[in-house]
Amino acid sequence: MNVYLCGMIGSGKTTIGKRLAESLGLDFFDLDTEMDSRLGHSFHELVRDRGWLVFRELEYDICRSFASRTQAIIGLGGGTVRYAWNLDVLRPSGRIVLLEAEIGTLVDRVRAADRPRVNAGTTLEEDVRLLWEREGHKYYRAADFIYRSDEKSVDEEVGDLRNLLTGDPLFAGLEANRFYRKFET
Repeated sequence: MNVYLCGMIGSGKTTIGKRLAESLGLDFFDLDTEMDSRLGHSFHELVRDRGWLVFRELEYDICRSFASRTQAIIGLGGGTVRYAWNLDVLRPSGRIVLLEAEIGTLVDRVRAADRPRVNAGTTLEEDVRLLWEREGHKYYRAADFIYRSDEKSVDEEVGDLRNLLTGDPLFAGLEANRFYRKFET
């Protein structure tokens, strides 16, 4: 099984995902990084030059490749789980963990990134707020687990998620005993 971290931009998918993967001895993959690697440039340019539809088509292709992996922690794009076709390929191969945080926290975390707006002509804060108001129910519907990612340190969050995942019977395939032995030494 894989662990897919989903959530709005700035929710901690990459930061927490990398550290969680390291703590479990698993590989970490990030959808945005994979997309940039395939494109040879930032996906922001793709959105600007060719639009969101072309972006979503590439995102789906990447989700299919992620679903063929096993025992990985994967940070999804901010909007990946809003689309049923992505969930159709991801859900059979892993658990989806929603990382949620206050809108103001999300905006503060990504302010410098200057991400493409889904809602043209809006500020970053307006865009994030509108997305959550219109689409938040899709994140909850997609999630197997929901975790608040703006109340503790990253180390504490990683510890909480590690405990959650290693206690889930569906993750027996992660060979939890191997991880416990690894961290006892």
